Amino acid sequence: MSVAARAGRSRLPVYLLCWICLIADGYDLMSYGATLPALIGGEPFHLTVARAGHIGSLALAGMLAGSLTAGTLTDRVGRRRIFIASVTVFSVGMLLTALAPTVEMFVAFRVLTCFGVGGLLPTAVALASEFASPETRSRTLGFVLTGPPLGMVAAAFLASRVVEEHGFRPVYAAAGVILLVVPLLVRYLPESPSFLAARGDAASATLVRTTYGLPVPAQPAVAATGPASTVGSPVAALLRGRLLVPTLLIWGTTFFSLLTVFGITTWLPQVMAKSGYGLGSSITFLLVYCLGAVIGTLIAASLADRFGPKPLVIVGYVCAAVALLAVATEPATGALVVLVLLAGFGGFGTQNILNDFIARFYPASMRASGLGWALGVGRLGAIVGPTFGAWVVSGKDPLAATATAFAVTAVLGAVVMALVPRAARADAYTPSTTNEVAEEVAR
Repeated sequence: MSVAARAGRSRLPVYLLCWICLIADGYDLMSYGATLPALIGGEPFHLTVARAGHIGSLALAGMLAGSLTAGTLTDRVGRRRIFIASVTVFSVGMLLTALAPTVEMFVAFRVLTCFGVGGLLPTAVALASEFASPETRSRTLGFVLTGPPLGMVAAAFLASRVVEEHGFRPVYAAAGVILLVVPLLVRYLPESPSFLAARGDAASATLVRTTYGLPVPAQPAVAATGPASTVGSPVAALLRGRLLVPTLLIWGTTFFSLLTVFGITTWLPQVMAKSGYGLGSSITFLLVYCLGAVIGTLIAASLADRFGPKPLVIVGYVCAAVALLAVATEPATGALVVLVLLAGFGGFGTQNILNDFIARFYPASMRASGLGWALGVGRLGAIVGPTFGAWVVSGKDPLAATATAFAVTAVLGAVVMALVPRAARADAYTPSTTNEVAEEVAR
């Protein structure tokens, strides 16, 4: 437990490390959409619209595999190990993507990159949530979750400046800098005290809690004797008893949410280019969408500690749907910029607050599994998004058709979210989590 050797250590480095890595996560996710106008019909791959959509979906299938793998293993091998492994894999994947000589290798390296990305977000949210104070948890998570849209802003900004003249490779190569953070993660990132307690290492769990100023339970929950608890897999517990329906509804919400986000971020630059905007200007609309996501995350996080995340998720989806329907009317450029900002504010920003809701919904022993599997199933929506978008973009009026199509998916996300209970019933949990839930409430 060298990461917890000194008493009174600040929790800020935990949040900062999660935030920095999520910036890289968002950068990696945005890089494909931001470079798509140069990849379609351009050197060296000469992609068609249909093939570009298929490549986007295939890469996101790697993200699905990464999310499900992390969701299955994190509560067994620890948040810290999965976090470090995820950062290493997607950073190496991005560097290899920048060097890919053929389209087949480009696709393979994109799949590898997205596999690493898939394991990072649920682990980062689980860690940040566990180390946050209950009274400021949403604000803390809100800060950490500005990472992905800020990374997307960075990718869109860099692409708008270099793609037209230098092609797609510099955008992917720049992500390799995050490898410099890996030694810092090894040195400073602590392990989850709940994970340590669950595997039977109560002494280390108590040490981490006291080191970082977290409350130590007076009567800790019964710990498992090893990675395989007597109550079975955390993944199986998500679908057991009274948790079954809420879990399925949460999965449905993330499906429509990520379908909307990844459909828009993949195709927005291409749609704007087909609507008459130059390459740099079309990518700038993606930058505006991501800026809206940052603003939406911060505002919603500041309100979630007071009102809870659920109503803010619903309002965000509705806001995004209304903005997209207005975009479908093809207004003047100034109004279009504002509407794209609002679409990012409500759509992508809402996805971040949905992560906060899921982190609150499940107890700590199931939190990483709950997030990993919700985002994993949601990745099915992310996989559908680029292919669905390719079909819509191929029509006669791509801007109106694309905006309307994704307004519908945003509305569906709001409807499903409205059916999810604000919190799981106390009798929904297995006996092994009862003390843990009581501890969360007491905190």
